[in-house]
Amino acid sequence: MNLRIWLLRVYYKTRGYIPSCSPKSGAISLILKWPLSVLVVLGMLGAAPLSAQNFPTKPVSIVVPYPAGGATDVIARMIADKLTQVWGQPVIVNNKPGAGTVIAAEMVARLPGDGYTLYMTTAAHTISASLYKKLTYDPIKDFAPITLTSTIPLVLVTTPSMAVKTVAEVVAYARAHPGMSFASTGNGTPQHLTGELFKAQNKLELTHVPYRGDPPMLTDLIGGQVPMAFVTLSAALPHIKAGKLRAIALAHAKRVDAIADVPTFAQAGVPGFTAATWFGMFAPATMPAAMQTKIYQDIARIVANPEFTARLIEMGGDVDNTSPQVFQAFVQSESKRWAEAVRLSGAQVD
Repeated sequence: MNLRIWLLRVYYKTRGYIPSCSPKSGAISLILKWPLSVLVVLGMLGAAPLSAQNFPTKPVSIVVPYPAGGATDVIARMIADKLTQVWGQPVIVNNKPGAGTVIAAEMVARLPGDGYTLYMTTAAHTISASLYKKLTYDPIKDFAPITLTSTIPLVLVTTPSMAVKTVAEVVAYARAHPGMSFASTGNGTPQHLTGELFKAQNKLELTHVPYRGDPPMLTDLIGGQVPMAFVTLSAALPHIKAGKLRAIALAHAKRVDAIADVPTFAQAGVPGFTAATWFGMFAPATMPAAMQTKIYQDIARIVANPEFTARLIEMGGDVDNTSPQVFQAFVQSESKRWAEAVRLSGAQVD
């Protein structure tokens, strides 16, 4: 039975009568006497599927918490370009870097879940709650997960002027130079936490230097202002191939074809040291389930396209393409995993 008809029957049965659908029965006059709450519920039941069905009717924004040019921005723009074609409306990438990913996340969490603001972020989203003492939002409760699109491993790189070529040599050099700095794409990012774990496991005195994303960090790395960093393979790859950065070891379970001569940490004598950043699409938590499903399905078709997959593999990444339900479980698991990493490293940001 149609849910709206059922609600009407329940409402009138409690009052001892069920109205006829005939205009002659006075049904129209009865409708005018329905409580406002009943009319609101019926309106919502009729409008929800329609809004998802007709979406979008105006431009859509994808907020990215990093500057243009980084891996998150690149993947967001790949998806945005295809969604523009699919939806027939402009899908615009809006870069909002700062405070790790906190500034962008705070903004998105306050917006309505109408589908017109999406949020493409990384594993940093699940780190923030453990790293920052005060957050104005809940990384899990205030966001609706749409899909985990992809994962890219991190690689330890140094400036070529630094006289090291192996993990053991990096550790020895750092011990001989206490206070040596390491760069990251911002507080609370996987790059930051991986550096902190490397520091803690090897009992090193390293100074963290946070940047607002890949581009400024890579500029200073290449220029020698900072000597080392854990970087997403996609961001570091062109500079490694050009000889501007030296790849020491890959924080991945296996070597990748793009830098086949670079060992994994396990192969370099550090078993179990793996780290990657993932890229996922979220929306404000108030997004209706029907809208969430529609956007997921549209993005999933884009990510599954061989052209998208080939581009991601070129970047050294893997395609995930998970459903909202699977992504939700993954986010909860990641929050626990990174909370333990924060505890072990002792990292904290005010």
